[in-house]
Amino acid sequence: MPTTPRKARAGAAVVERAVMPVWGGGGRYGRVVAAAVVVLGLLAARCDAKKMSSFVGTYGVNYGRIADNLPPPAEVVKLLRMARIKNVKIYDADHSVLDAFRGSGLNLVIAITNGEVKDIAANPAKAMDWLNENVQPYYPSTRIVGITVGNEVLGGQDAGLAEALVGAVVNVHDALKMLRLADKIELTTPHSEAVFANSYPPSACVFRDDLMVYLKPLLDFFSGTGAPFYVNAYPFLAYMSDPAHIDINYALFKPNSGVLDQKTNLHYDNMFDAQVDAAYAALSAAGYPDMEVRVAETGWASAGDATEAGADPGHARTYNANLRKRLFLRKGPPSRPNRVVKAYIFALFNENLKPGPTTERHYGLFKPDGSVSIDLGFKGLVPSSSSSLLPFMRARERGWIALVQYTATLLSCTFIFLALI
Repeated sequence: MPTTPRKARAGAAVVERAVMPVWGGGGRYGRVVAAAVVVLGLLAARCDAKKMSSFVGTYGVNYGRIADNLPPPAEVVKLLRMARIKNVKIYDADHSVLDAFRGSGLNLVIAITNGEVKDIAANPAKAMDWLNENVQPYYPSTRIVGITVGNEVLGGQDAGLAEALVGAVVNVHDALKMLRLADKIELTTPHSEAVFANSYPPSACVFRDDLMVYLKPLLDFFSGTGAPFYVNAYPFLAYMSDPAHIDINYALFKPNSGVLDQKTNLHYDNMFDAQVDAAYAALSAAGYPDMEVRVAETGWASAGDATEAGADPGHARTYNANLRKRLFLRKGPPSRPNRVVKAYIFALFNENLKPGPTTERHYGLFKPDGSVSIDLGFKGLVPSSSSSLLPFMRARERGWIALVQYTATLLSCTFIFLALI
């Protein structure tokens, strides 16, 4: 699975300015107005104190940073605003990112890395230390709306990490409660599809028996807090593992005959919905039918090795474009039509230092320079089709003198070239 390590007072003032000229400043009416302003101000403060929405709309993006050539975080914030992407998830709590997001209004989910989980589980004070270092100095001007504890912990090879997961979640939640942030910052942990024993047909999906010793207390806890079940769902990986038997059109949201679930008589015309419904079926079978399923990662690689079927820029564009259209419909999967699906796309950038096969480094919507990698209509920081014009554009920005100098240099180089031939 592609993963990376990682205004109440002002409102009252507005009301006062709007009301006082109408009613006047003194007498009985003035006192009534003053009382009304106080009440409205308290109501505004009460509303402002409510939990931030952990996901605005249905579309978000994972901002992975395993690379040495990405734009600085402040430029990334500019790019996200240009693309109108409001929900962002990172894989650590890097302070340069937290600083850049300050005052941006973007929803940010930060992460406790797998390497930190065991220590936080073993010592509640570590959970408070982590929050004091990574949340308190930034919240609420940086809109930290969620914290993920670990990533794809269950189903991995580290049994000790799996055993520590619940303890870490509980300790972080208790620390959030002490800071009066438990009802403002959502606490979750993302899972890979390795937690499922099977996923086809969707209605037959159940959790692995050997993982229930960890999943049961975890799901009990999240059921109590109202947190969603986060799953990393990749039709691309399913297709790549069995291209001979999986219709690529089914994986890409393109017209196809689809799949009928004989048990429920529900028809699926795309694999993404089937994967989401499989997670709902597993939750229902485990006794949690009302828990929301939210997609923590999904995407399609634009390049890969010869053995990685389907990794192609055209397929990547088709999947991401059709997924975006599907999410913007604001509807649920066939088994939960009224439970709107929300998803974080993987990923914002191609990450050149990610280990593993070539696909790992080619999920980005944008290239490292901020130009578009997968064309979904987003504007990049740099025009994708005009890289040859960048020196011209930069010269123009410096003024006409610089432009003349650049042109003269270009012409002299041309004359030298002609002389050589």
